[in-house]
Amino acid sequence: MHNSPDLRCRHCLSPLDHSFLDLGHQPLSNSYLDQEQLCLPEITYPLKVYVCTECWLVQLPKHAEAAQLFNQDYSYFSSTSSTWCLHAQQFVTKAVARLNLTSNSLVTEIASNDGYLLQYLAALDIPCVGIEPSSATAKVAIDKGLPTIIDFFGSSLAQRLEKSDLVIANNVLAHVPDINDFIKGLALLLKSDGMISIEFPHLVNLIRFNQFDTIYHEHYSYLSLEFVLCLSATVGLQVVDVEALTTHGGSLRVWLAHQGMYTPTNTVKEVLEQERVFGITSLNRYSSMQTKADQVKYNLLNLLIDAKLSNKSVAGYGAAAKGNTLLNYAGVKSDLLPFVADRALSKQGKFLPGSHIPIVDTVILEECKPDLVLLLPWNLVKEVKSQLQSYQLVTVIPNVKYW
Repeated sequence: MHNSPDLRCRHCLSPLDHSFLDLGHQPLSNSYLDQEQLCLPEITYPLKVYVCTECWLVQLPKHAEAAQLFNQDYSYFSSTSSTWCLHAQQFVTKAVARLNLTSNSLVTEIASNDGYLLQYLAALDIPCVGIEPSSATAKVAIDKGLPTIIDFFGSSLAQRLEKSDLVIANNVLAHVPDINDFIKGLALLLKSDGMISIEFPHLVNLIRFNQFDTIYHEHYSYLSLEFVLCLSATVGLQVVDVEALTTHGGSLRVWLAHQGMYTPTNTVKEVLEQERVFGITSLNRYSSMQTKADQVKYNLLNLLIDAKLSNKSVAGYGAAAKGNTLLNYAGVKSDLLPFVADRALSKQGKFLPGSHIPIVDTVILEECKPDLVLLLPWNLVKEVKSQLQSYQLVTVIPNVKYW
């Protein structure tokens, strides 16, 4: 599918001529609404993804400014998920051992959120600082005694900071509109013998497992190792190791260092080869995504309409951004899904963007005892299943599955 030539790749500036997936116009997925906002107009933006055939960055054009997306009302608090905190703790243990971090080291985390990861470094008396643009989450970290700079990270901020032994940029690269300036900032912030850790959902898994609901306006980029290799080389950084993770439906953790400082592991070559065999640098690989996304939409609507006609009660669980992409693409409203329960106090009493489905405390589940619970953050199915043992859970990505 071709597009007008005025759109250009955010990394290499090549024309974006090929669309990957069109999910229609949608509101910002984390812009939860208050009661009084329900009668106001709601802004939507195109959710159409493109693939650059020069550098193979899959990307959304920048429709919304980062300051709109990560403002003082930003309501994603990482510590809400016990699974995520455990993941952070395990990462810290490995990183401390790998880099021999001590009380004389310095660790900087970009997009440090509410201190969910830095708390484990502080507990080991390793000096650390967080950089977090959302004041609501940053203040939680500051209240825990974790030094946090409330700002967006880029090369200009990096020049003013002390160089670090370890720079952590986990699950943030996809959220950055100026990806070139961001990687330049990482290179500037890193000590000569230091390392950078980047985690991101792997584009291969998004395609293979039809995880199209992970596409929303906060995620400007959808990343492969192939692209990260290309990006890092532009600022004198080198990929020295890569690990496959199960988080977010399958992620990569990529370790970067200054060029020539460390010998890359064999795993780097292996993952690059796996990507190329999969077809990450071939347009054919991107052509069937629309049909697969449409099928999930039809499956979800069939499920909810069948339940409605059979007088079965359905509730949603987890007011996640990915759930908003799915519900808005399918056009689901509160007639088919009366409410979504969520543990986050910051979301309770609000309404999902677009669908205007109310978000309630999880105690409502106990009162209503729905016949079926649609789990929107399917990546947390094990954690949620243990919390909701007496309920019939269902996920719809990549296919309908009952748990």
